[in-house]
Amino acid sequence: MDKRAVVGAEEDDHEREGTVWTATAHVVTAVIGSGVLALAWSVAQMGWIVGPAMLVGFAWVTYYTSTLLADCYRSPNGARNYTYMDAVRSYLGPKKVAICGIIQYSALWGTMVGYTITTATSMIAKCGASGNLFMIVFGLTQIVLSQLPSLENVTWLSVVAATMSFAYSFIGLCLCTAKWVTHGDIRGTLTGVQNSGGGGSHGFSPAAKTWGDTLKSPPAENKSMKKATKYGVSLTAAFYLSLACIGYAAFGNDSPGNILTGFGFYEPYWLVDAANVCIVVHLVGAYQVYAQPILTLNERYVASRWPDARFIRAEFAVRAPFASETQKPLFRLSLSNLVLRTALVALTTLVAMLVPFFNAVLGLIGACSFWPLSVYFPVSMHVARAKIGRGSARWVALQGLSAVCLMVSVGAGFGSVADIVSNMRHAAPFKNVAY
Repeated sequence: MDKRAVVGAEEDDHEREGTVWTATAHVVTAVIGSGVLALAWSVAQMGWIVGPAMLVGFAWVTYYTSTLLADCYRSPNGARNYTYMDAVRSYLGPKKVAICGIIQYSALWGTMVGYTITTATSMIAKCGASGNLFMIVFGLTQIVLSQLPSLENVTWLSVVAATMSFAYSFIGLCLCTAKWVTHGDIRGTLTGVQNSGGGGSHGFSPAAKTWGDTLKSPPAENKSMKKATKYGVSLTAAFYLSLACIGYAAFGNDSPGNILTGFGFYEPYWLVDAANVCIVVHLVGAYQVYAQPILTLNERYVASRWPDARFIRAEFAVRAPFASETQKPLFRLSLSNLVLRTALVALTTLVAMLVPFFNAVLGLIGACSFWPLSVYFPVSMHVARAKIGRGSARWVALQGLSAVCLMVSVGAGFGSVADIVSNMRHAAPFKNVAY
């Protein structure tokens, strides 16, 4: 009998508490990021024709490929695939697992760096103090939260974070709507910013633009995840499209890179400050959604590499305040995990302080990870799972979708690299830059 099937059967006694709604909270927390604040700027680069069309198109791509991925939760022999890499191994074999792992965990870690930068940017806008100080405080907070052993232990944090993400998105939407109503006309152009040097949004030449949780069962896990994906992506797509279009109508080609910190709004101060606080709270939770898989991978490797080391095996119970010794602990923590988790967060914070860019960093992360993780691997696993014949109409359609997304990712990647190079001329390490 397949070893993974045996393992899956042995672990079936684990109580799974995830539902469609907790999964939706994780989806929203992860998908709605600080990039929502740059949507008006993004539409400004493409104009009224291409900008909204791209948003709708890629929302559909994300939803569709996510449903393909949900069907791969179970391997062909029925065993559960507990990680993305497990699914790739089950359907595509061991050769592609290493490539998938490098891309996936690099993207997760890169997002953690980006979120640290964004948090400091939001707090600078609110308090005006040093960005390094805010990064350090954020890092210390994450060191504490990172000691929670898994995503199941931070579901409450994801719910709070998802609420905060909708809060600051809604505040940004209201502020943009108010500005749009104030001047009374729809700003922007059909083709976006042109090759010019003035205004709050930089103009680009045509060439520059071109480069420019564990779910319980029943119901079946893939059905729950498909529903969570539908709800999560639909909600986020609605916010993205609304904020992008109304923000562009309000600011036109002068749309700032961050509508809350990029001098988009000065008043009302209290509302802008409230939105920035919501951003910080959201990123505290979102950081953990991206950090926990990396932390788990590191710990599994160390435990397998030195299984008998006393330092690895030593554990202590973490109990609620004033709890007695007889009460069940909240969770158990090993000394090795404490050191590994603290080291990863500290390294992430240091890198964020050395590379203080906002739009460029997030753009590069998205460009490098979108095609392989959101399109190529889900499509390839679906082809293998459904046994779709090479050369069939469905196979051609899926490969065509993958090819188009690859070209978009490559173009966006070159654009992000050019943006980073441009920013490096004006920024210095340990000096946060707010856009």
